[in-house]
Amino acid sequence: MTKSSIAYKLRKNHVFIYFFLILGSFIMIFPFIWMILTSFKTISESMQVPPTFMPESFLFNNYKDVLQLLPFKNLYINTGLLILFRILFAVAFSSTAAFAFAKLNFPLKKVLFTIVLAQMMIPAQIFIIPQYRILAKMNMLNSLFALLFPGLVSAFGTFFLRQFYMGLPDELVEASNLDGCNVWQTFILILFPLTKTAVVALAIFTAIFAYSDMMWPLIVNMEIEKMTLSAGLSTLNAGFSTNFPVLMAGATLAMLPMLALYLVFQKQFIEGIALTGTKA
Repeated sequence: MTKSSIAYKLRKNHVFIYFFLILGSFIMIFPFIWMILTSFKTISESMQVPPTFMPESFLFNNYKDVLQLLPFKNLYINTGLLILFRILFAVAFSSTAAFAFAKLNFPLKKVLFTIVLAQMMIPAQIFIIPQYRILAKMNMLNSLFALLFPGLVSAFGTFFLRQFYMGLPDELVEASNLDGCNVWQTFILILFPLTKTAVVALAIFTAIFAYSDMMWPLIVNMEIEKMTLSAGLSTLNAGFSTNFPVLMAGATLAMLPMLALYLVFQKQFIEGIALTGTKA
């Protein structure tokens, strides 16, 4: 087989690869395009059969209506604070717990880590009633703390960071002990700075989970001003009389914060996803 035929075969294979990649990308992005275009349609256009792709004329009244129906300022603030504090708590508690499970020896270590793993295996819906009763006893319903409560500790974060700490050499701990460092200094000064990539990945996934959480904010906060973006948007769904253009306009506005975060931290998003696939 000549070099030219081999090169032609490789180019042909690349064409098929690029075709399926472009097709897959279009399938993934099409719902977002449809959402944005629907936000400019009339109600009749959004429910037309067969459906129309482009609106006859771009109507901006849907955005005006959704801004009047929902307090987006409060929703943005609540969502932003939820993401911020859940990231802080997840990084702080998961890092310390992961370091302890990976590098320290203490009684019932394996039993306690098994409990952490068991929490990951149990559906999160099982904890809703106990967590709700705890907040009710504390008179903390309809508050920012109620939104944060389930994310104060993260079993996923503990397990994820423990696997990363397990990959760090034990010689680093031994060397720090010889230099006179205590356990806290070894963690803060020696090992924690080496987990920057893993911590960024945990922060990214914590932000995504917090942003997309809808059921818990709907349960603990009954006032629309105390809800998050996802929970607030769900109030626009009125069963058989849903105004889909207004709902899509609200969804477009709700998508903007996460889109902005992705554009700013695009490199970290990609590194974080790649890390979760390579670190077992």
